[in-house]
Amino acid sequence: MSDSAQGIAAPGVVHPFQRDEVHFGFDIAPGVNAHLQRAATLVTYREDSLQALNDAYRAAPDQLEVLVALFKFHFYQGDTERAESLVFEALDKASRQGGFDADWRRLTPDCADWSDPRGAGRFYLYSLKALAFIRLRQDAAEQAAVILDTMAFLDPGDLVGTNVIRDLLEGVEEVEEDG
Repeated sequence: MSDSAQGIAAPGVVHPFQRDEVHFGFDIAPGVNAHLQRAATLVTYREDSLQALNDAYRAAPDQLEVLVALFKFHFYQGDTERAESLVFEALDKASRQGGFDADWRRLTPDCADWSDPRGAGRFYLYSLKALAFIRLRQDAAEQAAVILDTMAFLDPGDLVGTNVIRDLLEGVEEVEEDG
């Protein structure tokens, strides 16, 4: 049976979707969404997937969902430096789109609607969560803890799932204490 008959995309070849599309967010232009879907389809072909993500970025450089997809891609490829750069870009763009300060240390619960899943505030929190995870990966647990404390202040209902990163941090701290 050929790869395409098994639903496996060859590098650089885009086949019609045989499965449900990946939901990247709301209000994404069809052309940008097509690039993101292509990236998801080609995920096992890193270069092709990255090319599709970069195509999406060129088509919509201010689309927060594209930045999230890009920083996640780089993080999972082990490129925390590039992921971190993209997270800071996402934080900056989300703050501008939401009309609040880009510096998370100056934010308060009432400066944005953190609960709106379509809002810039939610993307900001999600990006901040990614930064905490990156800090953990970079062995900067204290910095991750400060970010997580800020997130608990901004998002006391933990709408973005920061508790997962907090649990990882606590595991790292336990290992350090035992070590």
